Amino acid sequence: MDYLLIESGGPAEGPGAVRFIADATALAGQGASVALVLIQNGVAGAVAGTMTGLEDFVGRGGQLWIDEFSVRQRALDRGDLISGARVTGMGDLADALLTPGVRAVWH
Repeated sequence: MDYLLIESGGPAEGPGAVRFIADATALAGQGASVALVLIQNGVAGAVAGTMTGLEDFVGRGGQLWIDEFSVRQRALDRGDLISGARVTGMGDLADALLTPGVRAVWH
């Protein structure tokens, strides 16, 4: 993995979150290996049709990780998440952060 991008604000963050996802999509479109991790309020964006650009990100080969704890805390139904989203735990995020050469950005 080249990039690990972490979004914690989601739809409530407004244009900033949309631009962050657009950056992730551009990186994936250029052939970079990108994991976009939605945590905290960011997981609300993974509900199908809620946040612009996530489907395009996945379609360009990006990995979309959704924090399991945040999903449970917000009582989201996994069946409502966009296709291609992978529900993960903090252990996966920690492992990715500790991988040599990974560039991490938290928004």
